[in-house]
Amino acid sequence: MCYWIGYFIAWLSFRLLFRLRVVGREKIRAAHRSGGVLIACNHASYFDPPAVGVAYRKRVAFLARKTLFKKGFIGWVLPRLNAMPIDQGRPDFTSLKRIIKELRAGKPVLIFPEGSRTRTGDLGVAEAGVGLVIAKAGVPVLPMRIFGAFDAFPRDAKRPKWGTRITLCVGDLIEFSEQDLAVKGREEYQKIADEVMRRIGTIEAP
Repeated sequence: MCYWIGYFIAWLSFRLLFRLRVVGREKIRAAHRSGGVLIACNHASYFDPPAVGVAYRKRVAFLARKTLFKKGFIGWVLPRLNAMPIDQGRPDFTSLKRIIKELRAGKPVLIFPEGSRTRTGDLGVAEAGVGLVIAKAGVPVLPMRIFGAFDAFPRDAKRPKWGTRITLCVGDLIEFSEQDLAVKGREEYQKIADEVMRRIGTIEAP
């Protein structure tokens, strides 16, 4: 119940305050049919997780910085919004195993390959852990790219720029072959993560 109340508030806020536009929604519907799917999006702003959740229209699990779970109301509400804690400075296998478990259970999980929000608005480098999750879970990846979120609420801003248009563009589903995923070691996982980031980079603004 808490998740869907939050969903409605986010949907209303993004529609009224940021004129949220979703391009390629039919690709989201196709991803639903594949069961578990890893949603991979660039990370431009605090607005990214709720914007993707609103666009996906299905209960989505996502990662949040571990320290946020210790902060009063935010710490109380995050688990109820389907957030999973992760230590950004030292990602642990407990968090990764939970992500893999969710995916194997047929649930969608949102992840930001870059790990943290951009400081410049440009795309960053993907982390190898993303490739590990994809290889172990064996699920397709739905790439997305968000435009306008950095302008609306950049990392060092104290308040959002109301009225800035946010557009979420959905790319084509990435389905890695069994051979692609039959890898071990950081270097191989990094190659998978880099490919996901490359595909995100090919998504152009409408």
